[in-house]
Amino acid sequence: MNPTYATGPSPLARWASRVVLLSLIIGVLAIFTVLLPGPLYRTRVYGLDDAFEMIKYGTYGGILAVLIAITGLILALLTRRPKYFIGAVIGMLSGVVAWGIPHLWLKKIESMPAMHDISTDAVNPPRFQPEVLALRNKAQNSAVYAGAETAAQQAKAYPDIQPMVFKLAATTVYAAALRTVQALGWKLDSNDPVSGIIEATATTFWFGLKDDVVIRIQAVGKSTRLDIRSESRVGKNDAGENTQLIRTFRTALYKQLGLQSLGQ
Repeated sequence: MNPTYATGPSPLARWASRVVLLSLIIGVLAIFTVLLPGPLYRTRVYGLDDAFEMIKYGTYGGILAVLIAITGLILALLTRRPKYFIGAVIGMLSGVVAWGIPHLWLKKIESMPAMHDISTDAVNPPRFQPEVLALRNKAQNSAVYAGAETAAQQAKAYPDIQPMVFKLAATTVYAAALRTVQALGWKLDSNDPVSGIIEATATTFWFGLKDDVVIRIQAVGKSTRLDIRSESRVGKNDAGENTQLIRTFRTALYKQLGLQSLGQ
């Protein structure tokens, strides 16, 4: 009677297991490397430049995870191990996510004009008051409106950003604007019913970047005109964030006033 010896996985199967595991580890680490810089910047653990540098390394890790996962897929097919195949697919998807999030973000930035200050009145934009100017004392971007060049860029890129005129009393519009700011969850920095000025700060979700908003409400004859300006504290290209803040405010304000919103 011949003795029976237990045989383990073949050398190729062992390599497949290691490669797939490596792709999973690198893929997951790459995702964390891409996502963590936002919270790390918000908590001031990292500066903005360091946070972006960390994202860059995360994208490299994502690409590496995809390449290793492709090798894992080939080995899984050769060894006919379905679980290795599934693991390699997960590793590949992890790498794609780690690379894809920053890539899509970069494409969005590149597709938009390099602006960070948007106003419905580009001739006489609402001015930030002392309360917000104090908050911006260390901001990279000046609180002074850039002028004609910025106005021309905005008119071409965002033609819908226009003054809002209502056939309502200024006090009614002011009260609705104040409610809108609060409903949107913006931080109210100042409000003065006499001057018709409201100031607030909007904070982005991921990095916690600050955009300062100033709203000016004026009676014009029998109508009321509302102008709003939104400016980022850091960054030369806001990827359309300030424009979207104004559009979001406009939609919410019209809802507060019981009016049909302008088209987006």
